[in-house]
Amino acid sequence: MKYYKPGLFIILFSLIFMHQIWGAEKYKVLIVMSYDETYPFESEMRDGINSGLKNTCELTYFYLNTKNDFENGPQRAEEAYILYQNLKPDGVIAADDDAQAMFVVPFLKDQVETPVMFCGVNADPKEYGYPATNVSGILERGHIRESLSLVQQLVPGISTYGRIIKDSPMARAALQSNIREVEAAGLTYINAKLPQTLHEALALAEKFKSECDVIMVSTLQGILDENGESMTNRTAISRIVKAFGKPTIGSTFSDVQDGALCAVIQSGKEQGRTAADMLLAAMEGKPVSQIPITQNKYGRRIINVDTMNDLCIEPKPIVIRNAELVRTEE
Repeated sequence: MKYYKPGLFIILFSLIFMHQIWGAEKYKVLIVMSYDETYPFESEMRDGINSGLKNTCELTYFYLNTKNDFENGPQRAEEAYILYQNLKPDGVIAADDDAQAMFVVPFLKDQVETPVMFCGVNADPKEYGYPATNVSGILERGHIRESLSLVQQLVPGISTYGRIIKDSPMARAALQSNIREVEAAGLTYINAKLPQTLHEALALAEKFKSECDVIMVSTLQGILDENGESMTNRTAISRIVKAFGKPTIGSTFSDVQDGALCAVIQSGKEQGRTAADMLLAAMEGKPVSQIPITQNKYGRRIINVDTMNDLCIEPKPIVIRNAELVRTEE
């Protein structure tokens, strides 16, 4: 009788197990994103989605491009629905508010059995009728109060606040909770403006310079430059930060890299990975009704040392001890 070494059995078992995994049919997932591939937070969410689903799913991405072309968003959403019908996915992820209003609510909510998970949603979910029989997800809630606390530690005496953000349904939804957060941080809320063009935004920065100690600059992707061309978030924010010439806070990592002084940021990767995990649970058989809507939990303290030096800010060491320091990207 021949005896095989234990190691051989381990190898054979591993090969059989891996064959089962490789041979298993993958779930098909359609991801409809509101903006475009160049938008930094969209890229972060995509990384999070990929980390949660790439090993078990075939992923198909579709971009509505509403930051650069909002008017044609509904038409793009119809194209996304045609793709959905042809693809027949096992699950759907819809990122940001425009994908909810233009795609999920008209075509999928309570109309199909396919589980749908959202991420990056700023509005109250009740505005979209969420949760629905087949829809749940993760809300995006900024750490504005924490960001203002950080900038007050960097620049003691700050007391007045304004905000510049490109006009959009998402922006208007985000502003609803803005006043409460600013007042909770002990600052006076001066105003928030939603320009459509860089010219308007720069004029507002000049106006706010005499009215506000700090402004928040974020979500400017697609704002129109002097030639009527859509701008990237990076270029627009750097221009406004320079025009304001005083402390600024952002809402994302890229905002601070683009020149904002600081931020306590939420993570796009957390948004995407959470939605991915929720969708995977639903595709594996967990009822959507048992997957409650959640929101982001974690924040990172980010400080731009170049902007800090330009503003001649010399913070106490304890303020920057637990912060991530970045330089302005050219």
